[in-house]
Amino acid sequence: MSDPTVFENLKVAFENHIYDLDNLEQTVHILHRKDQLDLAVMAREFTIRFTRVGFPSVIVDLKLHSSLKELADEILEIQDMDPGCTLTLLVRTFIRDVDKECEEIASILRTVWENDISFTQTLSFRHEQTEPGFMNRINIHFKPKLTEEHMGEIGEFLKSVLDMMEQIGEVS
Repeated sequence: MSDPTVFENLKVAFENHIYDLDNLEQTVHILHRKDQLDLAVMAREFTIRFTRVGFPSVIVDLKLHSSLKELADEILEIQDMDPGCTLTLLVRTFIRDVDKECEEIASILRTVWENDISFTQTLSFRHEQTEPGFMNRINIHFKPKLTEEHMGEIGEFLKSVLDMMEQIGEVS
């Protein structure tokens, strides 16, 4: 029997922490979860979607991804390779004042995450939308690859996610 992969261990750790925030601390509401194996490229992806209690207009998808190369390097125990996963957040919120609110959100992201991320904000609206404003999809990519060495930081990381969600919720 083989050991669980880095992806599997990190997935379970994130899942447990977020479910504790939902069930025990009641600071988030989990809306959806997906654990996917993409057979076309042999990659794994885990997504869990949640909102912050008190800020239901800010929705976050936390995505953990591992490529075939990462999985193969780990399973085959390739020398000098440090297998890990990529982490992204997709934040969705509705905004009205594009210039002001997008800059405020960018400032929040730079303050909370410093230099550990790259991000984009993409605005959209529905055809025949009656209310003014735009859906802002904020894609946050974390630069450092996650390994099992980061397991002890997940709780603090999620506190930062909740803080970011609250601050973004106060913008709109």
